[in-house]
Amino acid sequence: MKSMKAIYLLLLLLLLNSYESRSQNLIGYKIRDIQKYMKENQKSMVFQNLTFNNTFRYLKYVDRAQTQTLFFFLSADSVCRSVRLVCDKELRSQKIAELNSKYKPVGENKWEEEKDGQKYIIDLKDDEWTFNISINIKPVR
Repeated sequence: MKSMKAIYLLLLLLLLNSYESRSQNLIGYKIRDIQKYMKENQKSMVFQNLTFNNTFRYLKYVDRAQTQTLFFFLSADSVCRSVRLVCDKELRSQKIAELNSKYKPVGENKWEEEKDGQKYIIDLKDDEWTFNISINIKPVR
């Protein structure tokens, strides 16, 4: 009986770990594709709103615990151009571990990803009560 519990716990941990490690780099996706991805793969994130104003166009998702807010910034033709995740400070060490496991570290609080021949830069910036993780296309030099 104890071994069944241990197996069950191990499977549960693996499922949770794989869920958390799914990439949210949806740069290049259109609105409907982002919404479909989020509905299928990020069930803990709830759609908050779609905002179009003179400055920004973005999709906003918030987790049920309200400790994470995810923004998909869109171009005029509704294609994702950057992603930003804003988190409460207590999640910082967990998120750094996730970033280290998914991406190549390239500096302090900076990682890089290559996907379909395109390079992306992932930055973590601290604020007083929160921190944010931004994913952007890496500029060509």
